[in-house]
Amino acid sequence: MPKRLLILGSTGSIGTQALDIVLADRRRGGSEFELVGLSAERSWETLLEQARVHDVRRIALVDEHAAARAAEVWTDGEILRGAEGLVQLVVESGAELVLNALVGSAGLGPTVAALGEGIDLALANKESLVVGGELVGALAEATGARIVPVDSEHTALHQLLEGQPVGSVDRLTITASGGPFRGYTRAQLDSVSVAQALAHPTWAMGGKITIDSATMMNKGLELMEAHHLFGTPYERIDVVVHPQSLIHGLVQLADGAMLAHLGPHDMRLAISYALHGAASVPLGIEPLDLVQVGALTFEAVDPDTFPCLRLAREAAQAGGTAPCVLNAANEVAVHAFLGERLAFSDIPAVIERALERLGSAPVRAFESLYEADRKARVIAAEAVAALA
Repeated sequence: MPKRLLILGSTGSIGTQALDIVLADRRRGGSEFELVGLSAERSWETLLEQARVHDVRRIALVDEHAAARAAEVWTDGEILRGAEGLVQLVVESGAELVLNALVGSAGLGPTVAALGEGIDLALANKESLVVGGELVGALAEATGARIVPVDSEHTALHQLLEGQPVGSVDRLTITASGGPFRGYTRAQLDSVSVAQALAHPTWAMGGKITIDSATMMNKGLELMEAHHLFGTPYERIDVVVHPQSLIHGLVQLADGAMLAHLGPHDMRLAISYALHGAASVPLGIEPLDLVQVGALTFEAVDPDTFPCLRLAREAAQAGGTAPCVLNAANEVAVHAFLGERLAFSDIPAVIERALERLGSAPVRAFESLYEADRKARVIAAEAVAALA
């Protein structure tokens, strides 16, 4: 029987590549997946085309205006609207697997909905774990739902840790490309443009995650994600710059030996691994030629030039609502930078101001997180206006 699959954020980079994998499976005569729903934030024309190609009858659009436009021309099924529509799509889909490829904290609600229904989750929305933290993990444990990461670094660690005996792992290392500003000084970052920040040297990603890569905030978010996925204390998770982006994660064992996961910088590897239940299947991707690669190099992260990683680690160790505040303020700051209302070098200042104002409060329910998110966005917006 085909696995009933729901893809949230299907018009983004991860979502479209996931659909390509499903389509390739179908063209080979396979029937591993049955698509039961698709969603997008506002790209309604692309979403409708995907629904037609894959014969999907139920879709969701977060943006109300986009949903209204889609409803004017699409009569082949049902269109759900808003954040509530996303959750309704998850709960009523009958899916066995949800790929959450939504961007930002908007992905938390659907993650909670999927896990609450006991649905396995292929998680590309790292903010669900950053913001939801222990509550998301506890919900998965309570319902028996499985979380498999859709991320090159966490896929690597997931594969390396599989089958390792308890107590055999000493440290985890996440690699970073260094982004487009590797080697820059802090002063040089004062005048960088949006176009420069979006020019990632190795990965093709959406705007928000590309800016997070440029500030190194993405490594801070991945640090938190690794902690929640693998139960590893923060002091035993390292970040190292690896410009070639070919080693995606490393595991240091108790005896001092180190395991490394090498592979092309192609997100289809991580997406397919999660869709296929943490299994590797043929994808037709050219493997690495180590002779052609020649050399692999590593560098320490520059904490003065890229303070976002430090802020993320501090928020992670503070716990409570601090990671939620950090994430919300970062989203506001990145959006302002992309809109040319904030200098690139002021992004960490906005985040630090929100953290100083709100600190960390205990998290007893998801409502605590939504309130912290709201307050952080207000403070971050005020900071952006003050720095403009």
